[in-house]
Amino acid sequence: MIHHVSFGTTDIARARAFYDPVLAVLGLRLVYADEHSIGYGSGDTVFSLEVPVDGRPATPGNGVHVAFPARDRAMVDQFHAEAVARGGRDDGPPGLRPQYDAHYYGAFVRDPDGNKIEAVTFAAR
Repeated sequence: MIHHVSFGTTDIARARAFYDPVLAVLGLRLVYADEHSIGYGSGDTVFSLEVPVDGRPATPGNGVHVAFPARDRAMVDQFHAEAVARGGRDDGPPGLRPQYDAHYYGAFVRDPDGNKIEAVTFAAR
């Protein structure tokens, strides 16, 4: 079981302006914030963004992404639209991914720092 996942960011304010509305679509809310980090969850922190403590610039990992569960396909669509409207870059539009599962419906977005996030549901509609 994973306790939490963190991405690096070069700009906490920009990350918060992106993630506050995008993760709200999925029912996650801001649970803490300071000048070096922000965390989101639905109780316990499950996802955070941090300014790297080593002072080096944050960079996204190649092939690394975080997938957030969505209630249904409409929620996946809304997540994608909100993320793109907030400065995210489309990295795979909402749609079925039958190579994973017949009902796997997901959308991929790069956040303003280049990190890949996804919303996914297995709901039939």
